[in-house]
Amino acid sequence: MPDYAIPAPVACHTMPDGRRLAYRRLAGARPMVVFLPGYRSDMNGGKANAVLDWAHTHGRACLLLDYSGCGQSDGDFAQGTLSRWCEEVVALVELCGPGQVVLAGSSMGGWLMLLVAEVLRERVKAMIGIAAAPDFTDWGRDPVAKAALAEGQVVHDANAYGHEPTPMYPAFWLDAQASRRLSMPIPYSGPVRLIHGQADPDVPWTIALRLADALCSADVQIHLIKDGDHRLSRDADIDVLIATLSGLFAQPQGLA
Repeated sequence: MPDYAIPAPVACHTMPDGRRLAYRRLAGARPMVVFLPGYRSDMNGGKANAVLDWAHTHGRACLLLDYSGCGQSDGDFAQGTLSRWCEEVVALVELCGPGQVVLAGSSMGGWLMLLVAEVLRERVKAMIGIAAAPDFTDWGRDPVAKAALAEGQVVHDANAYGHEPTPMYPAFWLDAQASRRLSMPIPYSGPVRLIHGQADPDVPWTIALRLADALCSADVQIHLIKDGDHRLSRDADIDVLIATLSGLFAQPQGLA
């Protein structure tokens, strides 16, 4: 659960179509760190709150959020797509005012951050991917599941992190297939840091290599954790995330 001792209570923003999005905003120096959760995840996770705690300690602006249909935000998860959630992230960033941001994306959030960066362009000062999973609807799906999704069927996957199976809906899959990025140059030139566990059963660590290759930036570094799983939520894993975040802000060229 989030640490409400940090002065960033949950607030709501209403989109033009009535979607109510839950978020936590911490005021501070820019660039603002924006944490993007994974598929069916939310801002209550350990990594998100570790980032918020780091920002509070260092006087940095920070934004945590729940996509529509997730966490404390309104909506039906079945209607969620990368395009829809990208629109929501951009709207919340704009709500927080002008200025640069650092995007930190976990799993699917590491795919979404690429799409958000295309919209925000030069406002994105740096990116951090934590077990980033771009294009997982392609390399992560077998032909039978792809055919079922293409025909409008819901596909359920075994869930190693809970009792209920994880659904993937046709609308999400079709939108995501149109949002694939690994097979083309990704026109981002800022610093990128990728953290990935080599024991990740969900997203092969070689995806980090493919993402690094696709990025146009010359400043891409990969930190592999040999025994790291997909969640990367152990204390030692979170220490790596925070050290990576701190290292970006401590670079000679700086992110201030």
